[in-house]
Amino acid sequence: MEGSRTPPRYGSMESTRWPPAGPEDEIVSMADSTTTIDDIEGELFKIERIREILVRRESELRYMMDDIQLCKEISRLKKELQKLIALPENEKSNEEKQREEELVQQIHKLVETRDFLVDDVEFERLREREEDKEMAEFLQTPVKEKKMTSRGQQTSAPYMTKTGLTLLKECCGFTCSIM
Repeated sequence: MEGSRTPPRYGSMESTRWPPAGPEDEIVSMADSTTTIDDIEGELFKIERIREILVRRESELRYMMDDIQLCKEISRLKKELQKLIALPENEKSNEEKQREEELVQQIHKLVETRDFLVDDVEFERLREREEDKEMAEFLQTPVKEKKMTSRGQQTSAPYMTKTGLTLLKECCGFTCSIM
């Protein structure tokens, strides 16, 4: 009698009914795939390039937003300053003269800030151009050489692009509409 006793079941194992597996329900294993390691590496490389280009574009847009805000603030302060300057000098109160001086100082600070912003943008563009040059050199080398040499050791004829979108198009094989 002890031998015919079934062990206790936990959970809902007994009540679960699985439908019969059809051809469309077959589980496809990664081992059964015809995708090679080189294919996977190529896809990962493309995705990484797209991510880099999107990060660049995000940075570019942030710079543009900052520039627009600075320009708007400078314009607003200039208009206020023009109203004060339009008043005859002998009719201005001490507060108006002081406000005029404050406006000139604020405008000067904003212009300096914008100059730093423009310098940063130019530095970023030069850095990105250098990255594009390195990437172009890397992409022009055959696959076997890429595995054998590091990026710094590669030598091939570089080409320049104004933005990474050209590189994205060539790398991924599609026309990008990010910009």
